[in-house]
Amino acid sequence: MSSTSNPSVTSKPTKKPAAMDKTVLFLQLVSKIPLMARVALLHMLQASPASKYQDLRTELIIAMLRSFIDVPKPKSITSTQKILSTAPPISGTIWVSKYILPIPTEEDARAIHDTLNKVIDGLQDRDQPKTARIQLPEVLPVEAEWTAHRPGVPKDAKLPDIPEREKYDEMMKDVKTPTTVLYFHGGAYWLMDPATHRPTCRELAKRTCGRCYSVRYRLAPQNPFPAAVMDALVSYLGLLYPPTDAFHEAVKPEHIVIAGDSAGGNLSLALLQLIMQLQRSGTTVSWLGEERSVPLPAGVAVNSPWMDITHSSPSCVTNAPFDYLPGIEVQENSEKGRDPCSAWPANPPRMSIYVADDYIMHPLVSLLLAPSWRGAPPTYICTGWEILADEDKFTAARFHAEGVSVTFEEYEGMPHCFAMLLKNLREADRCMEGWSRFIARVTKPTASEGGVDGDDDKQKSTTRSTFTTIKSGTLEEKELDPTTLSPYTEEEIREKIRRRVELKCVPATEGDVAKL
Repeated sequence: MSSTSNPSVTSKPTKKPAAMDKTVLFLQLVSKIPLMARVALLHMLQASPASKYQDLRTELIIAMLRSFIDVPKPKSITSTQKILSTAPPISGTIWVSKYILPIPTEEDARAIHDTLNKVIDGLQDRDQPKTARIQLPEVLPVEAEWTAHRPGVPKDAKLPDIPEREKYDEMMKDVKTPTTVLYFHGGAYWLMDPATHRPTCRELAKRTCGRCYSVRYRLAPQNPFPAAVMDALVSYLGLLYPPTDAFHEAVKPEHIVIAGDSAGGNLSLALLQLIMQLQRSGTTVSWLGEERSVPLPAGVAVNSPWMDITHSSPSCVTNAPFDYLPGIEVQENSEKGRDPCSAWPANPPRMSIYVADDYIMHPLVSLLLAPSWRGAPPTYICTGWEILADEDKFTAARFHAEGVSVTFEEYEGMPHCFAMLLKNLREADRCMEGWSRFIARVTKPTASEGGVDGDDDKQKSTTRSTFTTIKSGTLEEKELDPTTLSPYTEEEIREKIRRRVELKCVPATEGDVAKL
């Protein structure tokens, strides 16, 4: 991808001497000693909300993470992007093959533009004022990383020094199933990169015996909505209908699961809603010189998805004690002190880093406002007791009410995307297992689970729903009632979002109580 399309990835931070970095880190940690002492004391006295559900180590880590995020004067957007898009060299039991999906022709680029315009116009929210058509970004080649488990090598093993295509061919020798995870990383739509999420993709690939295709989509604020959605659509088309010189052969839709965490969960479900809108309207897409249908994937699997860009849910305030992400009021106060840079504040000004104000309620942005999910493939959603819990619960309950097979898992006392950050926890292992088990089930049903060649199991996987809360510490599983999972109606959710937008993102009030 060109440097103009995603400067946060291609720009390299200025390297500092290692000794200087260690000194700065040491001084930062020393400054946190009073915080750690206070957290430890409250934990031992069982006086903090989290102490009843998190062990001391977990509560300390969460408090430390929150303290680094909640600072009076955050670094500029571009500086933070550079820091958080870097990753250590690739080593160990992982395959990574980098691939750039080209845009075959100008005609294909125009077709992507036309398709996205039709979907955006067709899904315009009823409460969003009609505005001039959104200006779409240029259709560009999309970079991604093929990722898989590499067994039988030392933890410090380097990738062989061979061309990327040969790395892919070697990787495929270790891939035992056709399961293909189209993965979108999290990071609030302006942070992170496939490189930062390699451990997650490797773990999903290992547990499913499949592979991940992790997309380097364009980041905001340099590339606001719908750039990421465009890159997601192009990537999906590239899996289904690859160019002749692609590393991979065409992937059957029944072998694809769209997955992501946080903002990547939002993007996963935005892509799903886009595909469903194409099917509702009978729209095909011109790609590689042919009109192509865009079928549904085998499933969607999202971890702590960010479903409401406006942060209107009460849990954005009330669940802050359990999360390393600060409560929304704290976040907004901190943002006021952020150093300016060439990328932010935007010109013209807007409320959200990700999207222009006129489209903040669009159903491809705030997915809680999607018109319908009826007909969606089986979907996995997990969440903790985090600031996004209300919107995740509402989404799962709505999917179920509209006849979609849902596997919902709620992890007691756990923070946002905990399975990726707190890997030593038993809860993290259980979460990764549930996530990957769902992906394997919907892409590769087995005869042992029912039916000849797994056909009966495939039918079961499209009709069965499970709603479970996993107790902290014991991992005891308790069944949840999907009809009482969320206390809010669609109109109440809509009103909260509309009110927050009208009041220029006034925080949710303490009077709104999140249901844990």
